[in-house]
Order: sequence, then C-alpha cells, then structure tokens
Amino acid sequence: MAKDGIPTPDPRQVRFAKAALERIRRRRLREYEAMLVTGFTRTCPVCGYVGEFAPVGEPPRLDGLCPLCRSRERHRLFKLWIDRRGGITGDMTVLHFAPEPMFEPVLRGKAGTYVTADFMRTKVDRKLNIEALEIEDASLDLIIAHQILEHVDHHKALAECFRCLKPGGRMVVTTPLVESWETTYENPALSTPRERMLHYGQKDHLRYFGRDLKDHMRAAGFALHEFVAVEPDVSTYSLTRGETLFELTRPAAAQKKSVKTKTRKG
Repeated sequence: MAKDGIPTPDPRQVRFAKAALERIRRRRLREYEAMLVTGFTRTCPVCGYVGEFAPVGEPPRLDGLCPLCRSRERHRLFKLWIDRRGGITGDMTVLHFAPEPMFEPVLRGKAGTYVTADFMRTKVDRKLNIEALEIEDASLDLIIAHQILEHVDHHKALAECFRCLKPGGRMVVTTPLVESWETTYENPALSTPRERMLHYGQKDHLRYFGRDLKDHMRAAGFALHEFVAVEPDVSTYSLTRGETLFELTRPAAAQKKSVKTKTRKG
C-alpha cells in the first residue's frame, strides 16, 4: 500500500493555528446558536405535534427532537413503519428491547401480548440478554431492537432472535451504518470510552457497521426488507435522509444459508 503523503507544516504556522483555534471555536459557536432555530414546521407521526422541532445529539442534529413526545428521527421512522407495514394485531406476541416510552402505549394497544425487555434497565417486564434469550423456540411474532446490535455480539443476537421467532415472524432493527463501507469496522484495541467515541461515535458502541451487516442478517437465516427514509417523509417528519429500518423475516420454511462475511479490523 502506498504511504500517505502527509506534509510537515512550518512550526510558525502551527503556533498560529493553535492561537487561532479558540477564536474559530467562539465564532462557530455563535453560528451554531443562530442555526438552532430553523423556523421549519415539522409533523411528529408519533404524537401528532405540528411545529418547530429542537436540536438533539452530539454533534447536534437540527430539528431532530420532537419537543412534545421527545421522539428522535429513528422513532418517527419506526412509527411510519408501524402504520404502513407493521400489521400488528391482537393475536401477536411482541418482544421490545430497550423500549422507548412513547411506543409502549401504542404497542400494548395493538398487540395481544406485549413484553418489554432489557439486560440493564429495571423498569421492564423481563430482564433478558439478547445474546442468550431465555425464551422458547418459535414463540414470538415480532421482535423490536432499535440501536441494540452495535452494543452486543450481533451474530449471537441475530441467531437467538431467529430461533425465538415463529416462521413468518419478524424482527425490526435500526443501527448506525455506513452504506458505502463494504465491511464493518471493529477495532479490538479500543479500550476506553473516549477511544470508542472517536472511532464509533458513541462511548458504549463496539463497532460501526458497514453494508456487510445485511450479509450477517441473511447468514442468520433472515429474509430482508429495507424501509428507508425518503422524501417527502424526510422533510415532513424530520427524518435522517437515507436512514434504514431493517425488517427481518424468518421464512415460513427456514433454512440457514452459509454466507461468508468480512470484518475490517482497525
């Protein structure tokens, strides 16, 4: 591999840049403060609020937060999925990991049996480890797992969820993903929260997925449908452009396929 041609700056230029850094930060902060009020009218499909949204996240995402129900972009995308593809009925058993408060009343009203679960939180129906579920085979109709796979061994989690779903059952997943990356980025040498923040964007993430995540999903036996945030939904509901909600289905006659996967090491 060719060596990167990184130049050596003049020491005087470096001293100037360091002196200018704080001035640049103050100027950019004033610009960011001016941008916080966008003036755009958005609609929240979760609670029905219509009006301006608030910034959220690190770094801030403008208009990312509904000020009424506190939904974020992925929550609003999930609500659109519920309305358009969910098909949740009174004879279904639904398992919801790390449940978002704004969805509990919605899903409890739709599903026959709705169970919340988490491994760390206490205010849930069951304490469950998604990598080793204490649940009977083929007993669930729907599993919801938003922003979970980047925190755990996702191969084990996908296999366990596949096992617990009935034939025809589905799993709904959102997770940070870079579609243009061929392979998932994992770096076992990262040992501190600060290092993980730098490399993965959050201190408790274990990887940043590339598009090979879809191969991992298929390798677990799932059929895959992608529910993508597109216009006019993006501007109407303040979604993240191109964000994907993965709808994974355990086929009625399920046979696991062997799919070779690659993981890019840092």
